[in-house]
Amino acid sequence: MKHFLPLFLILLFINKGYSQVDSSSIKTSQQDSIKKAAFLRSIGNGYLPTKYINIDLRYLIKYNQYEGFRTGLGGITNTKFSSKFRLQGYTVYGFLDDQFKYSIGGGFRISKKTNTWLNIAYTDDLQETGSSKFLTDKRFFQFFEPRLINIDLFHRHISKTVSIEHQLLPKIITETQFGVSKITPTYNYTFNLGPQGSFTNYSLTLFKTSLQWNPFSNFEYTDNGIDETTIGYPKFTFQYTKSFAKILDGDLSFSKVDFRTIQKFNYKDNASTELVLTAGMTSKNTPITHMYHAYPNNVNKETIWNRFSVAGTNSFETMYFNEFFSDKFTTLQIKHAVAPFNISPWFKPQLVLISRFAIGSMKEPERHEGISFNTLDKGFTESGLEINKLFFGFGLSLAYRYGAYYLPKFEDNIAVKFTFNISLD
Repeated sequence: MKHFLPLFLILLFINKGYSQVDSSSIKTSQQDSIKKAAFLRSIGNGYLPTKYINIDLRYLIKYNQYEGFRTGLGGITNTKFSSKFRLQGYTVYGFLDDQFKYSIGGGFRISKKTNTWLNIAYTDDLQETGSSKFLTDKRFFQFFEPRLINIDLFHRHISKTVSIEHQLLPKIITETQFGVSKITPTYNYTFNLGPQGSFTNYSLTLFKTSLQWNPFSNFEYTDNGIDETTIGYPKFTFQYTKSFAKILDGDLSFSKVDFRTIQKFNYKDNASTELVLTAGMTSKNTPITHMYHAYPNNVNKETIWNRFSVAGTNSFETMYFNEFFSDKFTTLQIKHAVAPFNISPWFKPQLVLISRFAIGSMKEPERHEGISFNTLDKGFTESGLEINKLFFGFGLSLAYRYGAYYLPKFEDNIAVKFTFNISLD
């Protein structure tokens, strides 16, 4: 016993030491895993985190038909810099148009509990004509934006804005913005309002309010705002825009209402069905810059292979750029992804069946001079398929246009493109 007791104490001490080392190793490993997950999530949201500033990856390099290569740098301060206020901005340069664009702004947190921020910004940049963006859209980052490559119709806007971000309820996020913008189309365009005059450029005084309701999602606070940690469906987004004439030198008076809902059904073996319904409506006296284009993604070139490019996420692949504009429209897109083909551990391509429909109209299209386009009164339809993840995230897409807007030349109704899907999980 007298020999066993010292031995027991020594073994107990050694065991305690190993336990501490093992526990410490586990804790370090867990911390490393948490840091890695946070880093990947930040990259997935488009930020490269540094000590005080998160570099905005969206502005590093892009390409479109008007600017050519567009490259620059942007960033936003993080909570290590300050948890009560933030600074953000970017500057980019277009090599084809030989112009710098930039934005600078900041925000002050009013309430931590509701994640309420008061923001101000000054922006001198381009925006695609006919695009309509929701203020509350979750930040969505891609290594490259498929549609952006082929866009050639932009208008320049110099905007001064004040906005308030607010989490109205745990599942409802809102943002309200007021600002003034000087709009200058980069193409030949005149908005003819008859006795009220004609405008080749114009000033707008805009009020926007947007609401996003994700009743089945979960959220958490992050350095960059609210992050959707558990994605649930359906999702609903609503936005109202009002342009005031004769207030702060505003030239035009009009209203817009936008709506979108997304429903997704997930099945076993990674199969799923997704439905995206969008709708928008504007009042009269709305310039074409603030109307709707229905998300086209086909370039006006002679052959199928000359039109070969990148398929978008929710775009009409056989609809040509600038082919249609509407003052009110509705689109429905249905995607059904079958279970991936488990050919090997590293080769699991997935087939996606797609069908899209759009309908719209425009009152007094003759007011929009200098630009030719059609309307969607008869309804636009296309269907197709994608085979994704064939090689390093790349795949192929095939779409066919039919119905009322079927084109006389058969091959003009077909779009063949490649897809790109990658996950940082």
